[in-house]
Amino acid sequence: MKTYAIGLVPGPVSVPRAFREPYLEDYGSADLEEEFFLLYEENERLLRRFLKTENSVVIQSGEGMCALWGALKSVLAPGDRLLALSNGIFGRGFGEMGKGLGFETRILEAPEGEFLDPEAVRAEARAFGPKVITFVHCETPSGLLNPIAPLGAVAREVDALLCVDYVASAGGADVRTDEWGIDLGLLGSQKVLSLLPDLSMTAVSPRAWAAAEALGYQGYDALLPWREGPAERYLPYTHNWHAMASLNRSLNQILSDGLEASFARHAAVAARCRERLAHMGVAIYPKSEALCSPTVTAALLPDGWSWKALDGALRERGMVVGGSYGPLAGKVFRIGHMGSQADMDLVSKGMDVLAGVLKAR
Repeated sequence: MKTYAIGLVPGPVSVPRAFREPYLEDYGSADLEEEFFLLYEENERLLRRFLKTENSVVIQSGEGMCALWGALKSVLAPGDRLLALSNGIFGRGFGEMGKGLGFETRILEAPEGEFLDPEAVRAEARAFGPKVITFVHCETPSGLLNPIAPLGAVAREVDALLCVDYVASAGGADVRTDEWGIDLGLLGSQKVLSLLPDLSMTAVSPRAWAAAEALGYQGYDALLPWREGPAERYLPYTHNWHAMASLNRSLNQILSDGLEASFARHAAVAARCRERLAHMGVAIYPKSEALCSPTVTAALLPDGWSWKALDGALRERGMVVGGSYGPLAGKVFRIGHMGSQADMDLVSKGMDVLAGVLKAR
């Protein structure tokens, strides 16, 4: 399989060698060894710092989407009301998941490339009376970083749980789980953490635990078995020890360098990316610079280019970026500068390649 010297896809990102090394080690059985449970507990403590929360953090085997499915199925039963807030395909996707699971679902859409009006959210929530409100912090297909704090207040007003996907933002942008009133905070390993796509993590508030206990869902992706399981040394399945060892390395590196330093690095690289695009005459998708994510930049395809043609031309020069999904497919391409790819030299080289491709046309 061909590899590329300049990888700027919006996830899974490149995995540093130090984070791959644990996969070459031999470990015991994760559900039997005390050493594993101590590692789990350490990782949970580190994740609390990473996500700025005092809540429990559940660490499960499986790609980040497992956290989304598990959160919904753990606290909602068919017929329960779900309000999905959307300004992109993943926000809308929460609603589609809810419909598929038999929830009474409403999807509230923002104007294209914009954030939802908090007052419109408040009015819809009061009228609908949802049990859960969902939203996405970083909409990677559209490069949007959404304000979350106003939604926590709305959720409390209508006694709803707030479920937020911060898979593509946490660590690269400030995430304040408790301060923002997030009851279910969802994270994946393959973005800013710069790991393989094999772990999903969920910060669970006491209110969310109470809802999960009342429902009693016990599927593979269920949260409830993890409430006491690690402390009681009894897991619902054999965990991925290799991934957990790799997670420990990633979290220790980010936290030892400092979260603020990570935020600053991502912001600086994102600003350079957008500055270079502007000089090339390439427009970005978000309507406001304030909504641009520090982890991914979504740009409109230049005039005269199809996504297939641009992707092919970049690959010929050793660079790979991402296309987009749904309504933005064929209209937007995405540059992933998160985690290990939040590197000024790497992004600068990538922008040099893009500028050369566009100039040569």
